[in-house]
Amino acid sequence: MPDRRQPDSPTDDNPFAAPPEGRPDQPWQPRSGGDGGNGDGNGPGDSGGQRGPARWDPTDPIQRRARYALLAGMWGFFFGIFGIPSVGLLLGALALYWGISALRGKPAAATGDPGAPTGLDALGPAARPQRTAAVSGLVTASLAILLAMSSYALQLAYKDFYVCRDDALTKSAELQCNTLLPNNFVGEVLKVRQ
Repeated sequence: MPDRRQPDSPTDDNPFAAPPEGRPDQPWQPRSGGDGGNGDGNGPGDSGGQRGPARWDPTDPIQRRARYALLAGMWGFFFGIFGIPSVGLLLGALALYWGISALRGKPAAATGDPGAPTGLDALGPAARPQRTAAVSGLVTASLAILLAMSSYALQLAYKDFYVCRDDALTKSAELQCNTLLPNNFVGEVLKVRQ
């Protein structure tokens, strides 16, 4: 549109705009994070700079275990909620192991200094997302193990009911097993419905 003015300020950051008149074309360079675009290579994704989030390094065992702890704990919790306590217990135990080993482990490029930081502290600024993943994995692993253990405790406490229900051949025989449950909230949750 001819009536629209183009901004001439030096703060214009449009990477697709044509260069100002009298200035030659320049090859593309990645922007650095908020320092005026001097192109020093210390951008948000650059591992050399201290700014910006750290990149996921799948070869680092600490980062790998932190992510495994989060995933295994989350899936263990879901299996515990959906009534498969054996898988929930297995995944919860694995997540607990991976979370603790991620928090206490040594980085791949560990130095021999006795005073050097170990575990996730040795990663420096990259440790924050990994520590969050490891702690979240520990929390979800604890919940998964708690759900599995409570399921097994219920099956042990009301063993007569579960044996009666599993051995019943008809629906009426299965309904008769409700007399083996107590008259409280647990009995109402576990009883066989018509």
